[in-house]
Amino acid sequence: MELELEGASLKAVLNRLRRAQGQISGVIRMIEEGRDCEDVVTQLAAASRALDRAGFAIIATGLQQCVADIESGRKSGEDAEAMRARMERLFLSLA
Repeated sequence: MELELEGASLKAVLNRLRRAQGQISGVIRMIEEGRDCEDVVTQLAAASRALDRAGFAIIATGLQQCVADIESGRKSGEDAEAMRARMERLFLSLA
């Protein structure tokens, strides 16, 4: 399955990934500075949530594309079922 992210979807995913990247850099810096464990874990949890949200946004886009392909007739029964199963596995990998 090829995922096509465009416009607002692409911008939202990239923003979430950049936010996570900044948070992970912050976690590394905090560890190097010997910061409090609670502060480090709090920042790490925020980075994890940002990554999860980016992943779910990508999956949601994939599901929308899948539905559009089925409705337009580009995907038929077996193809649609295989796509659904793949999207379910992706979703569960983030759950």
